[in-house]
Amino acid sequence: MMENTRKVTILGTGSVGATLAYTLMLREIAGEILLVGRNRTKAEGEALDLSHAQAFLKSPARIHAGELEDAAGSEIVVVCASVPQPAAITGRNQLAQDNAELMRQILPRLAKICPDCKLIMVTNPVDSLTWQAIQLTGFPPHRVFGTGTLVDSIRLRELLSIDLNIHAEDLRAYVLGEHGDHQFAAMSFAQAGGEKIEFTPEREAFCERVRGFGVEIFKKKGNTSYGIAQATTYAIESILRDEHRTMPLSVSLDGYLGLHDLCLSVPVVVGRKGIERYITPKLSDQEIDQFNQAAAAVSSVISTLNCKP
Repeated sequence: MMENTRKVTILGTGSVGATLAYTLMLREIAGEILLVGRNRTKAEGEALDLSHAQAFLKSPARIHAGELEDAAGSEIVVVCASVPQPAAITGRNQLAQDNAELMRQILPRLAKICPDCKLIMVTNPVDSLTWQAIQLTGFPPHRVFGTGTLVDSIRLRELLSIDLNIHAEDLRAYVLGEHGDHQFAAMSFAQAGGEKIEFTPEREAFCERVRGFGVEIFKKKGNTSYGIAQATTYAIESILRDEHRTMPLSVSLDGYLGLHDLCLSVPVVVGRKGIERYITPKLSDQEIDQFNQAAAAVSSVISTLNCKP
């Protein structure tokens, strides 16, 4: 078997970054995992702990901590770095200005160190910062995307799975738009086995619950980590294995529903090149209105960001 040398760098070793590294390690799809964090000692501790854990795996990776310059040669760089979240946070956009400043410090340097990498944004507000990342790096849009509503879609499918008594993986139901208050479930084309999933009042309540899950989890445990780590690993695996899987991600819009110059979640095909193809589902009139509301909300945040390094 050919040795796996595919390198993934994770920027940010808080709860999300550390859980992502653990999830990625368990999947045995990367040959090297580099952890870069504000606290080098903590990053080294995480790397050491992970290295011990993977002694139980058949295909161990090289896991180590380092500085941003050590990211050279990465096929994928995942940005989880964030300023501390206030305990009373009510929405992701509260982090916009401080995290945008953090990205101005990191991303122009990263673009010089890893000019050919695929860049995955996890840091919130992910839609606005994904747009900013394209501006700061100069990377083509197909190599920069955010996790967006992938985790929200998985949360919706989990609720629908229980309601329908069908495995979540067999459901085709997407949450689109903003990863935030203006997300919506595109139930007009939700299916299970080719059969339409009816949008009942009970399932409409699912959508409302999914919208608030992130803040609910944060208030109850202080962070979200497992769901977003698994969602990010799903996207990473589709790139490294060139699987061409379809998933909703925050990507640069270039004319979908007449929208340009912003990032929102739509279904895309993910493979070795990054975003291989955009899927453009036909939305209902109500869903088009909801998508436009999401666009207005994200555009409002984008207008406040300074994209000069």
